[in-house]
Amino acid sequence: MLIGILQTGLAPDALAPEMGDYPDMFARLLDGHGFTFRTWKVVEGEFPPSVDAADGWLITGSRHGVYEDHPWIPPLEDFIRAAFAARVPVVGICFGHQIVAQAMGGKVERYAGGWAVGATDYDFGGETLRLNAWHRDQVVEAPEGATVIASNDFCANAALLYDDRALTVQAHPEFRPEFVDGLMKTRGKGVVPDAVMAEAATRLDLPLQDKTMAARIAAFFKKPRA
Repeated sequence: MLIGILQTGLAPDALAPEMGDYPDMFARLLDGHGFTFRTWKVVEGEFPPSVDAADGWLITGSRHGVYEDHPWIPPLEDFIRAAFAARVPVVGICFGHQIVAQAMGGKVERYAGGWAVGATDYDFGGETLRLNAWHRDQVVEAPEGATVIASNDFCANAALLYDDRALTVQAHPEFRPEFVDGLMKTRGKGVVPDAVMAEAATRLDLPLQDKTMAARIAAFFKKPRA
C-alpha cells in the first residue's frame, strides 16, 4: 500500500541530519506495517497529480499555522476535500490534524491556554495514550461530521475521526524524545515559555504509546472501503 506523504513543514536544519526529516520519522513510525512511501513537499508547492496517486495520504506537522497566508494552503485544502469526495483515506498529524479540520469547516486558532510540549496523556475513549506534543494552535471547533475520539483537559479536540475518510491527531506520535529535546533547544527558545520547556524536560524519559498509535493509523489506512 502506497502512502503519499504531504510534507507541510521541514525539520530544523540542526536536527535533520541526525534525526531525519518528517517523512523519515513517519516511515520509521509505520515500519513493519507493509507500507511504501512517496513524499510531495507541498510546503514548497509540490503537489500530487491527483488524489489517486497514492492509496492513502498522510499530512505532516509544520511550524506554520493553517490560518496563515501561504500560497500552498488553499490548494492543500482543495486536495483534502477531493480526497474526501473520492474516499481516499487521509491521516493528519498536528498541522495535518488542523488543516483537515479547517478544510472541512472547523475552526483553528492560537490557543489562549498556551503550549503543549513533550510527553502528554490523551484519553482515547477510556484508554490513555501518552504521545509527544508540540503545539500552540488547536482545533477549537470540530467540523460537522467529525467525531472526537481523544481529548484531555488542555486539548478538547485532540483526535478526530471522519468516518472512514480521515483520522487526525493533534499529538506527534512520530516525534522521539530526543527530537523534542532538540526542538526545545532550537525552535523553542524565545517562543515557548521557559517554564513549559523545563517541565517538559522532566518527562523526556517517560514511556510513550507511539507504537499503539502507529497500529491505529495503520489499521485505519488498511480498513476495507467500498
